[in-house]
Amino acid sequence: MKEYAVIYEQGETNWGAMVPDLPGCVSIGDTFEEVQENIKEAIKLYLEVLQERGETIPEPTTKVGLVGVAAGGFLPTTQKLLGFH
Repeated sequence: MKEYAVIYEQGETNWGAMVPDLPGCVSIGDTFEEVQENIKEAIKLYLEVLQERGETIPEPTTKVGLVGVAAGGFLPTTQKLLGFH
């Protein structure tokens, strides 16, 4: 089982999701929970189409990380990790 990174964005009235390692694999939903379910289905269908066409299933390559930034700059824990004092 491959695990792909998903980027979620909240719009004014709904949520969107995209999978960077699967170009064009996107979905929307009225709620965060709905878009999570929708993108799972979109990934499944995307991979099924690739298999049907005999194309290679891409390996997940996108790395996910979070960076803590305060209004005045990096948070103290991030400063320490980056070697700032």
